[in-house]
Amino acid sequence: MPRILYQIDAFSPTPFQGNPAGVVLSAEGLTEAQMQAVARELNNSETAFVLPAEGADHDVRVRFFTPTTEVPTCGHATVAAHYARAVEYGLPSGSCVQKSGTSLLQGVQILREGDRVRISMEQGKAVFGPELNGSQTDRLLRALGAGLDDLADSGPVQIVSTGHSKALVELRDRSVIDSLRPDPTALTALSHEVGTNGFFVFTRATGDPHLLTWSRMFAPAIGIAEDPVTGNGHGPLGAYLVRHGIVPMVNGRLTFTGRQGWAMGRPGDVEVRVDTGAEDALQVAITGEASTAFRADLHI
Repeated sequence: MPRILYQIDAFSPTPFQGNPAGVVLSAEGLTEAQMQAVARELNNSETAFVLPAEGADHDVRVRFFTPTTEVPTCGHATVAAHYARAVEYGLPSGSCVQKSGTSLLQGVQILREGDRVRISMEQGKAVFGPELNGSQTDRLLRALGAGLDDLADSGPVQIVSTGHSKALVELRDRSVIDSLRPDPTALTALSHEVGTNGFFVFTRATGDPHLLTWSRMFAPAIGIAEDPVTGNGHGPLGAYLVRHGIVPMVNGRLTFTGRQGWAMGRPGDVEVRVDTGAEDALQVAITGEASTAFRADLHI
């Protein structure tokens, strides 16, 4: 029997914008090699494979593959997977626990408002990694196609993770962000050196009062030259902005909207929420809309 395959555009209500992700529903019985082959064939930055729960501590299991490798988690493909589930099975508003790898994602929510479906997901606790030194920062900027004069002076270039780490780089101007022309070979070499696969470049000079940030993300080390809209980039970004006092919290919370993907012709918006948790840990959630590009039968 064929399996159900969706192509979902996450973080946009408009098809062919936002970040495309493949979703294979009822993926039980597929081997790892078959999953990798499907992800390579679709050639999205990630494809999600929805599997039955393995225990009582979660409701659904999801595996994520880039065209070249499996990754532990993915924000936009999580949004895509649960949007596809909601559409295919007519699911109402509600929450579930997702298992990915060995981690449990507690707060995945389907939010229905008439025909509008949004997906919200709590990410892992923010973990702050090393700051890049001067030489590494200089090489990173050159690899991105920027210079030291383009670097904002609000915070360090730092590796931050809420499940899948990114190096966060703030530049001064939106026009610089849009004109970046990265060197994938140089970025890949730097990825191996600093211990992260993704480089999330953003500015707060958005030119739009409804948007706090404007960004792009590059991860050539795992086969992603550029990712249109990155959930696992915006989560660390929110924690970073709070940690370094760049944007103040109000009553223990920061909420904002970030836009990404404009330079690729695939703009999408991510709603970010950062709360102060136990022992001052920063807890992050992201929310986004989505749309169906196509639904098909997968014969494998």
